Amino acid sequence: MWDSLTGKVEKSLEMLIFASRWILAPFYLGLAISLIVLLIKFAGELFHIATHAFTATESEVILGVLALVDLTLTGSLLVIVIFSGYENFVSKIDHSGHKDWPEWMGTIDFSGLKLKLLSSIVAISAIQLLKQFMSIQNISEREIFWLVVIHVVFVVSSVLLALSDRISGHGDGHGEAKAPADKGH
Repeated sequence: MWDSLTGKVEKSLEMLIFASRWILAPFYLGLAISLIVLLIKFAGELFHIATHAFTATESEVILGVLALVDLTLTGSLLVIVIFSGYENFVSKIDHSGHKDWPEWMGTIDFSGLKLKLLSSIVAISAIQLLKQFMSIQNISEREIFWLVVIHVVFVVSSVLLALSDRISGHGDGHGEAKAPADKGH
């Protein structure tokens, strides 16, 4: 009888813990809504660039376009986090009825998500650094130094994470270890 009661408690606890993953769903919904905020900012920046295109200097236009690229990369990063995070931690999405469903969706495991996330952060960091280089006369050497150091830390972190994933057998993007090659021995 005691074993039966313990088994029921254990099963109930496991079901409760498993169901708690749904607590993450509102987080992903909030991230989806934040895409609208990014779109508003993107539209405002695009409007600003368009209305000042004839009076702005080349550097100002390039900085504006870099800001648009930065916002686009951030939006893309959000989409990756929303879909991959939801599918990895909450529930699989039924995409059978979507003919234009991107191939990568549903195939990125947690390891792949970390790599894509860090890659996007490195790209965003690089754009921020490039924007600062475009207006170098307005920034101190100390600020440039720290921006470069932070960017290098992101790059090194990404490389180390990729190497550790490859060494652990997660380097194929699907979380499965690759079989060692047969060398004919």
